[in-house]
Amino acid sequence: MVSSVHDRNVIETFCRDSYRQRQFRNAFYKKALPLETCLNEAPELAGKVSFHCLELLERHDSKIDGATKLVFRCLEDGARIEAVILRIASGRTSLCISSQIGCAADCQFCATGKLGFIRNLTAAEMLDQVLLARRLLREEGRTLRNVVVMGMGEPLRNEANLFQCLETLRDPRFFNLSENHLMVSTVGIPDAMTRFVERFPKIRIALSLHSARQEVREKLMPVAAFQTLEKLKTVFPRLGNTAGFMVEYLMLKGINDGPEDLAALIDFLRGTNVHINLIQFNPHPGAQFEPVTEEARKAFGDELKRAGFKTTLRCSLGGDIAAACGQLAGR
Repeated sequence: MVSSVHDRNVIETFCRDSYRQRQFRNAFYKKALPLETCLNEAPELAGKVSFHCLELLERHDSKIDGATKLVFRCLEDGARIEAVILRIASGRTSLCISSQIGCAADCQFCATGKLGFIRNLTAAEMLDQVLLARRLLREEGRTLRNVVVMGMGEPLRNEANLFQCLETLRDPRFFNLSENHLMVSTVGIPDAMTRFVERFPKIRIALSLHSARQEVREKLMPVAAFQTLEKLKTVFPRLGNTAGFMVEYLMLKGINDGPEDLAALIDFLRGTNVHINLIQFNPHPGAQFEPVTEEARKAFGDELKRAGFKTTLRCSLGGDIAAACGQLAGR
């Protein structure tokens, strides 16, 4: 079996010269140059190392904003996954990558959950999303600044591969991305969250909360029946010591946008140094929910700010190409 170039020590196995190892990694990972150019630095790797485990099948560019959805085919089994490039108006460029094919969490508002769980992505498949997107952005004269593991799947249910991916993304020898520019989103698995912050205290973590009322959260997210709000709160002291703790709150009309929901959220997060992200619902086939109005979302956010929480109204990108939050489904 041919080893993946993303295996952390494989380059040293076939290229013994440390200078040429460094030159190859700089060209391949940091500069995202074409493979032929990179192999000029270490030609002995050709035929001995697998350089990609994904193939870019489709590219969909939003006609409204700066989003691009990339549909990849996994060379191992032909499965499809998606990643999203977000070209923010400020000039920053972010990439949202997937960690699984499908998802077992079955969140009722998410298209990925309707696929069910198929399999975990390998660390190489996660890293290849970053590499291929970085190469595409290089052709545009752009630099990839942020990587968020917030696409298809629950990252902390693929813990070993996620951790290996993050190690390579922050490694100065490979992608050399700042830890402050990495983020992982989770539905909330307390034990795994604890292990995550112990290993990566400078990498931001985002908790998909969506309700601070136990009965409402269980209806929206079946995992909440086991990973209760009470259990989640036990990890808050650890999260407060990280570089950035974020709570994601998807606003659904008539479900979690009322005065009692606001009061419960404020009470649940009181005393926590957290950044609350209010997200608009992005419709997709089969979805049973409705978004709140922009005015209602702003009013909800204003009350959170009055309560002392840093609060942002997230502007979702890529809705016209099914690339916004909750819309990824490998199509």
